[in-house]
Amino acid sequence: MRSESVETEISVVEEPQLDILYNPKTSKEREKKTLNVLSLFSGCGGMDLGFEGGFSVLKNSINEIITPHFIEKDLNNGFVELKKTRFKTVFANDILNDARNAWVNYFTKRGHNAQDFYKESIVDLVKMYKNGVNVFPEEVDIVTGGFPCQDFSLAGKRNGFNSNKNHKGELIMDKSASIETRGQLYMWMKEVIEITQPKIFIAENVKGLVNLGDVKSIIQSDFSSANGNGYIVLEPKVLHSADFGVPQSRERVIFVGIKKSALNKNALKEIEKVAISDIYNPYPSPTHSYTVEGENLKDFVQLKELFQHLEEPDTTKDLSQRFYSKAKFMGKHCQGQTEIKLSGISPTIRSEHHGNIEFRRLSKENGGQITSELTEGLKERRLTVRECALIQTFPPDYNFVIENKNGRKGSFLVSPSQAYKIIGNAVPPLLAFNLAKRLEDVWDLYFEKQ
Repeated sequence: MRSESVETEISVVEEPQLDILYNPKTSKEREKKTLNVLSLFSGCGGMDLGFEGGFSVLKNSINEIITPHFIEKDLNNGFVELKKTRFKTVFANDILNDARNAWVNYFTKRGHNAQDFYKESIVDLVKMYKNGVNVFPEEVDIVTGGFPCQDFSLAGKRNGFNSNKNHKGELIMDKSASIETRGQLYMWMKEVIEITQPKIFIAENVKGLVNLGDVKSIIQSDFSSANGNGYIVLEPKVLHSADFGVPQSRERVIFVGIKKSALNKNALKEIEKVAISDIYNPYPSPTHSYTVEGENLKDFVQLKELFQHLEEPDTTKDLSQRFYSKAKFMGKHCQGQTEIKLSGISPTIRSEHHGNIEFRRLSKENGGQITSELTEGLKERRLTVRECALIQTFPPDYNFVIENKNGRKGSFLVSPSQAYKIIGNAVPPLLAFNLAKRLEDVWDLYFEKQ
């Protein structure tokens, strides 16, 4: 049973971008049982896309020595198509209409149904379940969720547990703490875990969370208590995206919970150790060298490698590349007023728009350093929606700026300003793919009888 609010139809937009083919059962991996993923706080689907695979990324974002098995085929245009994984998203949710519209528009082309996506908040979904509504799928293998991070973010107000917003993002007039505040939504994720009983759950948040007193330990302990202390919640790990081929300075803390009763005896013994051996460790190892060094690691991906495949906004047919923030340069003292470095990685793509989007290039008067492009007459401008999406490793065929073809001329299902926000809120799909592939590696080791 579903509420009427999630039945809104949106049109699926055809893309002039890369064609991605999905060939089922081209390897032994795909002949194994499909693993169902319940996705919470899904946004536009960065985690969902990463867990499913089968999307395209820059070729240099993949390490052909360490992870050649990641690649399905070379697309001969600077990109490669990644293999599909065993994971399939069977449920997703987010309270933002723009996130839902983007998710449904893109994932419908991947074979999903709009009915897989709920736009109610996680609080309302759990309440619906408790009132007898069959909200959640019966067979769930893994639950993923990037519970809201604004209140834990280094860039935010760091309200944490004492958030002044409710589960729908609305300001709370009553300042007393509530289990329904945005800062406590991870507890509702815990309730979903108790309802659906997945073998594994993945919770992610900003790195800033681990520096907020006892917050990390509290969250880890609360998750461990799910199902009567039925989950082993490993020590959370901070992953830097650039160490996994993402051309961006973005760090996320990952919590991994594993259901004790589902583990075989050998796996339970190994995972309960203080120092888990490499073979049982569910966290992925770096493929690129940015914050780490190691044998066979590939150099970090430079932005110039990514941008060389793009047309300028005034010559492209891609709506997501055509639109960019027109906010003027506001001086070096303001956030978002720097020029990206083509030989480096991008600053963190934030869930902001207008004046907080970094500049693709600045004029000489404003301190621009990309002189070759300025000499060619290319104008000062901020990063486009498409450039931000590619930096996050969303594929070129994911349309973020979506026109409303059933509405008035010039109206959008997802506007450029909202597209910036949902991109900035997302988990980089390639980072999620590395995590998913690692979980694939250990899945049978954990759960098959021995």
